Amino acid sequence: MKLNEITAVITGGASGLGAGCARQFAANGARVLIIDRDQAQGMAIAGELGESARFVAADVTSESEVQGALAVAVTAFGGVHVLINCAGVVSGGRTVGKDGPHPLDEFERVIRINLIGTFNTLRLAAVLMAENPPNAAGERGVIVNTASIAAFDGQVGQAAYAASKGGVVGMTLPIARDLARSGIRVCTIAPGVFETAMMASLPEAARESLEQLVPFPPRLGRPVEYAQLAQAIIENPMLNGEVIRLDGALRMPSR
Repeated sequence: MKLNEITAVITGGASGLGAGCARQFAANGARVLIIDRDQAQGMAIAGELGESARFVAADVTSESEVQGALAVAVTAFGGVHVLINCAGVVSGGRTVGKDGPHPLDEFERVIRINLIGTFNTLRLAAVLMAENPPNAAGERGVIVNTASIAAFDGQVGQAAYAASKGGVVGMTLPIARDLARSGIRVCTIAPGVFETAMMASLPEAARESLEQLVPFPPRLGRPVEYAQLAQAIIENPMLNGEVIRLDGALRMPSR
C-alpha cells in the first residue's frame, strides 16, 4: 500500500509517536483520522495538517466511542485502510512496595488501556478493512501496534506495563494469521526510549542517563523514526506477523 492511496486511523495521535505518524503520513499524501482523549491537542494537530486530517475524541477501551470515530473516517474519507495503535499509558510500581502489594486496580487500568484498548480498536477497524476492495497485491488493510522493549526487558517496577506490552507482542502473530484470509497484515513495533511527553517530563539528568544506555545512535529516538518504520511496514507487503524492535540496540538493565 502507498500512503497517498490510503486513510490511516491513528490512536494516541495527539502527541508523541502517534503525532509523528500523523505528520509523516499526511506529508506523504495520506488521509488521517486522529483518535485521542486530549481534545485540545488533537484538534491542534488536525488543524496543522489541514483538510487531509480529522480528529475525534475517544477512549480506545470503549466499543461505542471507537466505532463512532471509525465511522467519521468512513464518512469523511471513504474507508479505513491502515490502523496505527499508539494510545497507551505508563505506570510504575513494585509487586510488593513500601505500602504493600501493587494496587490491583492500577494493574488492571494499564492492561485495559494498553492491551485491551489495542485489541478493541484493531478488531473494529479490521471489520471495516475486510470490506475494502483488494489492491493489486490482494491487500485490504494494515495494522501496526505499539509494544515496547519493556515486553522483553521489563525493569524493576514495570510489571503492569511490561505485561500489557508483552500481551501486544503475544497477540501479533495469531491476529496476523486470523486476518490473513481477509488480506489484512498485522505487525508490532517495540520502541526503546523515545522523545515523548513522558520523557520530556523527566529531569535532564535522567534523560541524559537514558541516552547513554543506547549503543548507537546514543540518543533518544525521534517520533519521525517510528513513523518511518510504520510507513515501511505499510508499503512492504511481506512484513506480516512481525514484532520489530526500534531501539538503537538498547537492552534495558534491571533498574
